[in-house]
Amino acid sequence: MAAYLIRRLLQMIPTLFGVVLLVFVLFKFFGGDPAEILGGLNASPEQIAAIRQQLGLDQPWWVQFGIFLKQIVTFDWGRSWATNESVAQLFATRLPATLTVMVPILVLEVMLALPIAMWVAYRRGSLADRTIMVITTVALSISFLVYVIVGQYVFGFLLGWFPVQGWSDSFWQNLLTYAPLPVLLAVLVSLAPQTRLYRSFLLDELGHDYVRTARAKGLTEGAVLFRHVLRNATIPILTNVGLLLPGIFVGSFLIEVFFSIPGLGREILLAVNRSDYPVIQAVTVYLAVITMVVNLLVDVLFKWADPRVVLK
Repeated sequence: MAAYLIRRLLQMIPTLFGVVLLVFVLFKFFGGDPAEILGGLNASPEQIAAIRQQLGLDQPWWVQFGIFLKQIVTFDWGRSWATNESVAQLFATRLPATLTVMVPILVLEVMLALPIAMWVAYRRGSLADRTIMVITTVALSISFLVYVIVGQYVFGFLLGWFPVQGWSDSFWQNLLTYAPLPVLLAVLVSLAPQTRLYRSFLLDELGHDYVRTARAKGLTEGAVLFRHVLRNATIPILTNVGLLLPGIFVGSFLIEVFFSIPGLGREILLAVNRSDYPVIQAVTVYLAVITMVVNLLVDVLFKWADPRVVLK
């Protein structure tokens, strides 16, 4: 196991370097001129040149790339070009709001979708199964914007159960007052695709010979589902959860914008609109690292879920 982990960690280095190089090339040679954007339409050429010099954009590209690599190695991402706020401080202040909303969404969608998927998979072809599949198909065809607009109108304006927008400095007030409505709407949106996906995983396992053998031995359906089918379906389920995990550290742009949540997702959207390259580059590299670490963690969990898995 130790040799496998060391090998995987070493393999991350060239992968991360490729991501860093790609990010730098895209923003350096294909993006707009940040100095012109920050200077505005009325800025003179002298002012644009001064901004470029202040931001270091007048340096050769290889010098800028070296500075970028140094920032990554030293974990010093510099400052936002638009607000002059430290990028590290920006992450530290925006990430808690994102996690306050996104972690409950991930936990609830898995905890709700998996039991529903097991229930409908066990009753495959029944009226209940067909009804759930029709409901999930309809839910998938509705845009998230519709959920947000209808949810804010019904739960916020008509019923008055939740505030439509807002955020505070108190974690518990945010979690119990401002987060429930966006969490509820996001779970309603994600429940349909997750239920259909987990159902397909479980149905695939239910068709195997070991299920018929277990039933022939007299095991109850509950024992077959929980002791055998769910255990063997854990690997694709873990893979899907691993794909969802990086998203909780970035947040949902729509959720944070429509509900005025000062999270990292809204900050990334603002950075894109004002070509704030240090923030965008830092988030891109940071997300790449998180994705690689999560993939490694999921691979290790495969061994726990199925001892037959060999890590090479």
